[in-house]
Amino acid sequence: MVRRSLFVRNPASLSLELGSPRLSQSSPSRSGAFDSAADPRVEQFAESISFDQVLATHDIRGSMAHARMLAAQGLITADEGQQIVAGLKQIGGQIAAGQFAWQSRLEDIHMHIEQALIDQLGDIGRKLHTARSRNDQVATDLRLWVREQGGAIDGLLVKLQKAWVCRCEQDADVVVPAYTHLRRAQPVLAAHVWLAWVEKLERDRERLRDCLRRANVSPLGCAAVAGTSLPIDRGATARELGFDSVSNNSIDATSDRDFLLEFAFVLSLIALHLSAWAEEWILWSTTEYGFLELPHAFCTGSSIMPQKINPDVLELIRGKSARVCGALQTLLMLTKGLPLAYHRDLQEDKPPVFDAARTVRACLELAEPVIAGSRLNTATIAARIEDGFLDATALMEYLIRRGLPQRSAHHLVGELVSEASRGGHRLRDFPLEEFRRHSLLVENSVYDVLGAANAVAALVSHGSSGPAEVHMQLRAWQNRLASL
Repeated sequence: MVRRSLFVRNPASLSLELGSPRLSQSSPSRSGAFDSAADPRVEQFAESISFDQVLATHDIRGSMAHARMLAAQGLITADEGQQIVAGLKQIGGQIAAGQFAWQSRLEDIHMHIEQALIDQLGDIGRKLHTARSRNDQVATDLRLWVREQGGAIDGLLVKLQKAWVCRCEQDADVVVPAYTHLRRAQPVLAAHVWLAWVEKLERDRERLRDCLRRANVSPLGCAAVAGTSLPIDRGATARELGFDSVSNNSIDATSDRDFLLEFAFVLSLIALHLSAWAEEWILWSTTEYGFLELPHAFCTGSSIMPQKINPDVLELIRGKSARVCGALQTLLMLTKGLPLAYHRDLQEDKPPVFDAARTVRACLELAEPVIAGSRLNTATIAARIEDGFLDATALMEYLIRRGLPQRSAHHLVGELVSEASRGGHRLRDFPLEEFRRHSLLVENSVYDVLGAANAVAALVSHGSSGPAEVHMQLRAWQNRLASL
């Protein structure tokens, strides 16, 4: 991987910051058709090497596959192909070691690697670009990058799912309030809450896999826009690079960024899920809730208030989701009005999506130890679990099972809740006679569903928070994740 910073704050100082001399000659990408050199300001304005360095390993890999194909097709000799591949490996080693000189005049990662090869091999190096363009080259690099990043992010999602499953085992019998509208609703098992996050992460993984399936199509060999008259073998390069297939239309292949937008969308949903979790745990860790103690290694203090233990990591995860969603918006606006086919506008697709992927990976890497290291304050939760009439729905469904219509049962329990609230007691504190004053359908068995623990135990539907159902879902997730 490239070890230098991916972004340079001031492009005008790029060559100085990267330790390479300023060169005045124009970019090698300018052909003899030009009647003047490029304005020096264009050199700095148009460069992308300050951020597309990240594509170096992918560009070299694609170039080696291309060189082998050219040799196999007789477009270069076998010896030339071997020299090109060896030269590319050497350049890759220099980049990995931080010994490669970056120059803004060479514009992008493609020209840097090609020029370094020409400096090594002369005319042999100039043959590498046969039957390809930077248009299909960058499209190939980006697809390889998306595939690599997608695999890494998928692995982090699995680690996070496993962290939640471990919490389920740790908090197996803890009953917590579930909320709607940020108001106490019904009692549930903590494991049921944790598994809700596992389900969301699984949908993220499914979307990611679906995105990667469409990204794994090779555009290499489509050249600039129309393909090539040279006898290349696109299937050979696709197989070597691990693509599932080759693109069918050269115009579409060189201009398509759908796969990049899809990837940014998937990243945005992952970020939103992490942000929602962070917000919930920020609330749960407040004195007002008192449900959760966060690991102090992932909190910070105050410069003036010595007692403060602030959930800064969670707040930053919540905040950084805005950057990820902003990247998606940038890509949507970037591509919304582009006619076919490639346009230089697409150079600007890289900074937002690179940043989004880097941000999501950082958030996922921190989320896992926060989840693993946090502790439920079970005493505080138990002391308040009966507040808020969490068993009201269980009482209503008891009456329904006894034959009372749902709307009638709903109204009756509402009256009981109001009466209990005025009296400062709970539903289970009513004597049987009081229940029967409201409905003769009530028997002594009503107390089997009253109280938070009993209300949870009464749940039986598939996907509910009933103990047997949660246990079954937990075992299913344990088995599924164990194989990954």
